[in-house]
Amino acid sequence: MNKLKKLRQDRKERKIAKQEASSKLPRITNETVAEHREEVLSGARKYIYPLQHSKHKIVIITTTLFVVAFLSFTTYCVVSLYKLQDTSTFLYRVTQVVPFPIARSGRHFVSYESYLFELRHYMHYYETQQKIGFDTESGKQQLDDYKRRSLDKVINDAIIKQIASERGITVTDTEVDNQIAIARNQNRLGGSSRVFEDVIKEYYGWTLGDFKRSIRYSLLEQKVTASLDDGAKAKLDTVQAELASGKPFADTAALYSDEEVTKAAGGDFGIVDKSNTAISPQTVDVLFSQAVGTVSQPLVISYDTGYAYEVIKTNEVTGDKAKGAHIIIRLKDVNVSLNDRKDKQPARRYIRL
Repeated sequence: MNKLKKLRQDRKERKIAKQEASSKLPRITNETVAEHREEVLSGARKYIYPLQHSKHKIVIITTTLFVVAFLSFTTYCVVSLYKLQDTSTFLYRVTQVVPFPIARSGRHFVSYESYLFELRHYMHYYETQQKIGFDTESGKQQLDDYKRRSLDKVINDAIIKQIASERGITVTDTEVDNQIAIARNQNRLGGSSRVFEDVIKEYYGWTLGDFKRSIRYSLLEQKVTASLDDGAKAKLDTVQAELASGKPFADTAALYSDEEVTKAAGGDFGIVDKSNTAISPQTVDVLFSQAVGTVSQPLVISYDTGYAYEVIKTNEVTGDKAKGAHIIIRLKDVNVSLNDRKDKQPARRYIRL
């Protein structure tokens, strides 16, 4: 009995102890949850605030370093280009990305990149093909001359582009590709694509894209030069009218052609083969491609140091040789045609030569 009584007493005491322990546990309410969350956040803040401060410092330091690097790089480029007139490949690549100006014509800037494009191909040709060293006294004088010529050319190119834009004159990719095809067909720059690209790389340091760019400039200059010379156009119209009326080609050439060497012979320039480099590639192409007895439409070709209209008659074709005659009408030098515009809007140059 005593054992049973003691067992009951122990049970009762454990039950009372359990109830007391349960009564001491905190009750979970919205308020207690909020208090606990605030406790956790308070403990975390001492780590978060320093981290946020560090991020802010990192942003400031990074921005400062970027600004310093940018200003240093810009200063280096400006000094190298405008004071030292460095023509290195590195700075040429920089000017292809950053549009540093070398001159201003009217309201338009002339890019430093276009100047280096012209100058560097002169330098490459004369250094590699003519073996001229630009570190000698005579070489330095020649380099100064090339610099002046290059700067004059890119300023003229800028004016020509302005005139072309005003007159709606353009050059298409097809026209550029046709010029390359003509040169390659006549084996002037190698027959295959590989040889052709090797030749322009060796002689001028150009890629195919650079060569196309040069041709595009030349074709645009031809078109603009022709559009500015009303006198030459009037003379060409007269020539075409007389030929259309049945006047013999030889008589028309003798009367109107500006080429003294051939006009006395009725424009006859004798026998020509396809690889003849003394004649314009466009002339050779037309001479061999049109039917015997045909008179061509007028071309604009490079002639001496400028450009000219040319009308061609094919007299005979035998294999890779042909006989023909032509009428040449010279166009005014583009520099003369641009003088009025230059006088009204003098170019401002940013380097001293």
